[in-house]
Amino acid sequence: MTKPPEILLVPHYWEQAKLELMKRDRIMKKLIPRFGDLQLVRRGDPFMTLARSIVGQQISVKAAQSVWEKLMLACPKMTPTQVKRQGHVKLATCGLSKRKAEYLMDLSAHFLDGSLHEKDWESMEDEAVIAELIQIRGIGRWTAEMFLIFNMLRPDILPLDDLGLVKGISVNYFSGEPVSRSDAREVAANWEPWRTVATWYMWRSLDPIPVEY
Repeated sequence: MTKPPEILLVPHYWEQAKLELMKRDRIMKKLIPRFGDLQLVRRGDPFMTLARSIVGQQISVKAAQSVWEKLMLACPKMTPTQVKRQGHVKLATCGLSKRKAEYLMDLSAHFLDGSLHEKDWESMEDEAVIAELIQIRGIGRWTAEMFLIFNMLRPDILPLDDLGLVKGISVNYFSGEPVSRSDAREVAANWEPWRTVATWYMWRSLDPIPVEY
């Protein structure tokens, strides 16, 4: 049976954000044209995106991909029910640590017991969604912010705990000098209300190949 084509969603605001950022920021004016039509793309549903972010924590991209592929064989639909049925022991056979297996079980439980207001997330403020997500074991603020960027395509997220963002600001705005959180905030103030877009270009300046979540 042929696998259906993957539906990719792109942010409706991307072109407008690019124009405004290039108009007001001299670094963006030089950086954005280098990447042509590349842009942020959303893949996967909320559960799958969060599960993948847990799998990828503190291991290399290559190792994370290997574990994810094994997990997808065990749970082809990657639904909360499917993951819960596997249980801790079977999840661990996919290459997950005991702790990450527990995190995935907790993630499944939160989706199944109604404690997450997933259907309301689109209408909720960024911080309200983050507050819900960080109640799940294994999901901290950075993971929640990545979810807002890569799954919800929120336009104005500034993940100050992200090493790539901080390094990008250091290289592009401070000639490689160390950057404090207040320095990063000051630079990013000029990016509002498109801080997600600018962050994405900071990542691209370091690694031209987009990360997928």
